[in-house]
Amino acid sequence: MSTFQAPKGTYDLTPPRSATFLAVREAIAAPLRDSGYGYIETPGFENVELFARGVGESTDIVTKEMYTLTTKGGDQLALRPEGTASVLRAALEANLHKAGNLPVKLWYSGSYYRYERPQAGRYRHFSQVGAEAIGTEDPVLDAELIILADQAYRSLGLRQFRILLNSLGDKECRPVYREALQTFLRDLDLDEETRRRIEINPLRVLDDKRADVQKQLTDAPKLRDYLCDACKAYHEEVRALLTAAGVVFEDDEKLVRGLDYYTRTTFEFVHDGLGAQSAVGGGGRYDGLSEMIGGPELPSVGWALGVDRTVLALEAEGIELDLPYTTSVYAVPLGEEARRVLFGVVTGLRRAGIAADFAFGGRGLKGAMKSANRSGARYTLVAGERDLAEGVVQLKDMESGEQNAVPLTEVAAELAKRLG
Repeated sequence: MSTFQAPKGTYDLTPPRSATFLAVREAIAAPLRDSGYGYIETPGFENVELFARGVGESTDIVTKEMYTLTTKGGDQLALRPEGTASVLRAALEANLHKAGNLPVKLWYSGSYYRYERPQAGRYRHFSQVGAEAIGTEDPVLDAELIILADQAYRSLGLRQFRILLNSLGDKECRPVYREALQTFLRDLDLDEETRRRIEINPLRVLDDKRADVQKQLTDAPKLRDYLCDACKAYHEEVRALLTAAGVVFEDDEKLVRGLDYYTRTTFEFVHDGLGAQSAVGGGGRYDGLSEMIGGPELPSVGWALGVDRTVLALEAEGIELDLPYTTSVYAVPLGEEARRVLFGVVTGLRRAGIAADFAFGGRGLKGAMKSANRSGARYTLVAGERDLAEGVVQLKDMESGEQNAVPLTEVAAELAKRLG
């Protein structure tokens, strides 16, 4: 073993498990690609101020969890703790919102970093697939994104997840609620840090998971009682669209999520098989974020789904994805001449789009056939001096065990026919 190990709270993805992560990413991305979302990629680090302004200076993410660094040139950078602020920054910088086709629909996939206490389902480096629809205020967009996430999870076979839904109001009605909530919270028996949060972002207190805090919040004013008529109508439209699409959800008036930029629609995907870290993904509408980071008014909505959390959810439900083997054909040469000839055959197969591998290192027949078995290849090609003298290779079907000689010149065509 190497003297070096992965940093605490991180993980390496290695075969064969990495294939599951790839399949999960693909399953989440597929419905997005089919719905007009284009791929975007942003740097792994950004200006600290982007997250301080966008995510919120009072959030745990900014105050406790960001990895920050100062460059040799004196710039303050942070490893990205989430995706939305970066994607919106990139869209604004590229003037995608001025191309005349709103909303700008984008999806992304990548690693994110938060300095948290490592535990099952919570890592300091984690992988997400996300989607953002930028520049349009429309309940149909909110519903579309929730439906696409639901579709992705169902395509993986997941069934034991729940969708929690709430509305956080807008800049008209939320300040009124905020004041009422602050008045209520100031009379509670809370620690100093939580009292500070009351003044900066009181909605985050509702999200406090401690039992002694939750007990005191029983009679807290309800946000739904303060929603303006426009927000109520918007939320009802989202609910009706989801219901019409057959997507089951639960209303959760305490759902605020851990980011300051959310307005109106907020949602979370939770899986009861994951214990304390039950959220597998979530998102919401963030109509004011563009202005917060110096852009124009661009009402937007999006979500991010955790790839590692989704894999844990699959394991909790006992779901094994039907992953195709990466190799269809495995070539086993016996002797130097066969190595040269068969490697040429393998190269030709690959160029023809057939996944092929090779027994490297000059191993004997027994060891090479073990490797062929482990590769999951459907067929093996075996050739020795006598075969080459006759201009053939032995083609073995690894499922039936049947073996027959095929002329060298016809190998590619024969395999293409058999593999369909």
